[in-house]
Amino acid sequence: MAVERKFVTERIKRVRVKEWMIQEVRNAGFGGLDITRTPLGTQVTLFVERPGLVIGKGGRRIRLLTERLKEFGIENPQVSVDEIEKPEFNAQLMASLLARALERGWYFRKAGYRFLYRIMEAGAKGCEIEISGKLTSERARTEKFIAGTMVHTGEPAYSAVRRGFDVAIKKLGVLGVTVRIIPPDAVLPDEFEVKEVDIQAMKEGEEAKVEANIGAEKSEKSEGEHENVGDSGNE
Repeated sequence: MAVERKFVTERIKRVRVKEWMIQEVRNAGFGGLDITRTPLGTQVTLFVERPGLVIGKGGRRIRLLTERLKEFGIENPQVSVDEIEKPEFNAQLMASLLARALERGWYFRKAGYRFLYRIMEAGAKGCEIEISGKLTSERARTEKFIAGTMVHTGEPAYSAVRRGFDVAIKKLGVLGVTVRIIPPDAVLPDEFEVKEVDIQAMKEGEEAKVEANIGAEKSEKSEGEHENVGDSGNE
């Protein structure tokens, strides 16, 4: 198999595993999936809001998930579950929770603003929520909820913005939910910090350097004079 085809196959496999895992642990608050190959097998790390629902009683459910992963062609899967420390900054988790709220009958504007305020009150620099589909009629449209700063182009759109997507199944059809979050620790290109400089300390440092240079020059001259005196004595 060519290298390019192998990469594509592995990527398709990971996407399928992620889509299946979202459905399996949706009640636990899915927040992301990390698949890493190790010499002992494949390490699969789940990030969820409630790890207990994924592990199950006596670890029964996590063992079932491990067995099901083998059906996707993953060699010797080892599943671990991590709890999300700050749920408001996990875009995938917020998208999943928002989708579940819409399925329970929340009005889309109420749900959108509720999650927007929750994310911004937690300290995020910016948030953008998109809900698209048949919101109020048979005609599909997109509603956006924006607060703070958001970047859509350039390298910061990939490095600083966290993106999550999920779907809500309604009677009128499927609603797509996209959440973009800029966490408080993200560094944006237009942000800079002015450092205060101690002018007196700089002057003292420069004076010390000048005095050191003068002392070095004097010592070099004195050594040169001693050498000249020694040479004349030998003659």
